[in-house]
Amino acid sequence: MTSQPNIFDRTLLSRRRTRAAAGAGSHDFLLRHVSEDMADRLSLVQRKFAVGLNLGAHTGALSRRLRQLGSIGLLIDADPSAAMLAACDGPRLAADEEFLPFGPATLDLVVSALALQSVNDLPGVLVQVRQALKGDGLFLAALLGAGSLAELREAFLIAETELYGGATPRVAPFGDVRTLGGLLQRAGFALPVADVDSLRVTYPNALALMAELKAMGASNALVERSRRPMTRRLLMRAAEVYAEKFAAPDGRVPATFEVVTLTAWGPDPSQPKPLRPGSAKTRLADALGVPEGTPASDSGCEKKSP
Repeated sequence: MTSQPNIFDRTLLSRRRTRAAAGAGSHDFLLRHVSEDMADRLSLVQRKFAVGLNLGAHTGALSRRLRQLGSIGLLIDADPSAAMLAACDGPRLAADEEFLPFGPATLDLVVSALALQSVNDLPGVLVQVRQALKGDGLFLAALLGAGSLAELREAFLIAETELYGGATPRVAPFGDVRTLGGLLQRAGFALPVADVDSLRVTYPNALALMAELKAMGASNALVERSRRPMTRRLLMRAAEVYAEKFAAPDGRVPATFEVVTLTAWGPDPSQPKPLRPGSAKTRLADALGVPEGTPASDSGCEKKSP
């Protein structure tokens, strides 16, 4: 057995989210963007969900949007921060994302928006979600992906190396789409799908970006973060590097938020199964309408060199 990874200071993260709760509605553009996308996806699923869970609900923006669809009977908001939960509208549950207080096969739907990228044991969380879902229950989640805040990461790396001869972690190590998709398979989900979307937002300067991240409760909570207080010298140099490398002609700077969306289902006998190798009843050549043995380039497919 391996010990649970300890990447994020979850206690510190909870305190920062609690402090950010009062003004969260003024800085939730990313959560609202993701909530709209997840609502669009769920609207395409032609079925009803009796009991759903919003895991890591923040202030309930996702739940408010999903309730408008009319396809969810009971949607519970769960978050470790009581201050965040106070802004939610429906049934609420104080619960850490890493410890689901639900028995096996009790939920029809689990959704999560921009919360699971900050758990220490994501594979374990996914297993808990899969166990809590009923057969053919749906899991739909959006997490920040590997390309998120790449500009800020690079600016601090350069500035800190210049000033101190080395760098400390300033931006969280987010997972890439392939790795996250693989975790769904490892957790035992059926029909797993992972896709990625990139959103670029501009700010007057890097300091404005950092201020918004703090207002979101999303500033550095890494266990391996530097305990040395942030100096004005480092802060200003990082902002200078950010502008030098990434600023547009009008002086504004971009910030990239890469969002990975995970979709998967609780295993159920009613779901389609892959055919056994060799069990196909139609030849590929017949389906393509070409003679057996036709080169790929003659059938309209690209032929690649080794």
